[in-house]
Amino acid sequence: MMGLLRGPLETGNTDTALTVAVPAIPFWSHAMNKIALVLKSLALSALLATSAFAGGERVNINTADAVTLDRVLVGIGPSKAEAIVVYRKANGPFRSADQLASVKGIGLSTIEKNRDRIVVSGAAVPAPARKVAAKPAPAARSGAAR
Repeated sequence: MMGLLRGPLETGNTDTALTVAVPAIPFWSHAMNKIALVLKSLALSALLATSAFAGGERVNINTADAVTLDRVLVGIGPSKAEAIVVYRKANGPFRSADQLASVKGIGLSTIEKNRDRIVVSGAAVPAPARKVAAKPAPAARSGAAR
């Protein structure tokens, strides 16, 4: 009878070392293990991707400094982040995320990649209050009716 561990009496060897017989593992078992590993990897990737979008950091492009813009926005490095700040100081606050395309080096594809990370607030600059002059009262007619 053949077991997993075979000694010198079963194998005919006279040395005292034991040899280990490895039972044959069917092909389908390896295939199932590989499929299970792939499915586990996909599930983990989906979980990580979902949590990255759900808990992603957002940035207000009207108040953030260059370091924050560089850290939060994808495809925006230190020089583009500084260009955003310079543009904002020269032209006033952004009214929409799409207005970032006016900054040199930033295109619509970069804006689309970051749309869920961009917050635009503080863009509405109140117009100065105009003083409304009181209408003068109609002048009193002098004289009799004609």
